[in-house]
Amino acid sequence: MEFEMKCNMSQMWSSDVQSGLDFEITHHPLTMKKVVNLIIAMERMKGSEPTLSTEFRDENLLNFIMDSIVEEKIVFERASAPPAQITRTGEEHQNITDGEKRSLVMVENSMELHAVTLQGGNEPRKVFLNMSTFLHPASTIEGRTVALGIRGQSLYLSCRKDGDSPTLHLEPLEDSLSNISSDSAMVRFLFYKKDTGVNISTLMSVAQPDWYISTAEQNNKPVQMCQETAKRYRSFNIGDIQGNVERQS
Repeated sequence: MEFEMKCNMSQMWSSDVQSGLDFEITHHPLTMKKVVNLIIAMERMKGSEPTLSTEFRDENLLNFIMDSIVEEKIVFERASAPPAQITRTGEEHQNITDGEKRSLVMVENSMELHAVTLQGGNEPRKVFLNMSTFLHPASTIEGRTVALGIRGQSLYLSCRKDGDSPTLHLEPLEDSLSNISSDSAMVRFLFYKKDTGVNISTLMSVAQPDWYISTAEQNNKPVQMCQETAKRYRSFNIGDIQGNVERQS
């Protein structure tokens, strides 16, 4: 019995399978997968006992071809995206007071800031900020990304989790904050400054989301981190020193 498959393509490929069975293909396979499938089907037919029978029908041929189909698997290689770069865009010299109009002062022989109601003659103790601003392309949080340095010193506020809860620190920093990788430890120096009114802002940690710089209800207590539910002041009045803004690239 003879089986024949024909198309109007010019190129022809054929092979004798067994005595009494001739398999001819005049359709040019368009892909390597089709070529492989045909070759495998031919090889299986050569070694198959039913091909010797005169009752070898079209469905037998179809079964050979279907059993020989090579499954194609497409594998997509996924490469992890590089961490976003948080780039410094400028610096502003700022005055800061809390919701009770208390100034921030540095405690002598301590790396702490306290919120204090200053009386006359104590103004030199008042802390001013060098507030660096950043472009954070991966941020989904409303507000500007900033770093808060103590003016006249190489100290910056940072938030890190040393124990059960995030804590606020003053850290000396000699290295540049011009370019910070979003997955580096330097993110502890960054805060989201969200404006809630004219010169009124909250300062949330970038490294520890939902934790805010805050002051206590009592006078002359440390500035610390807290969550929204804590009974502390989270809003600060942050304004330009003498109404002027200084920027540097």
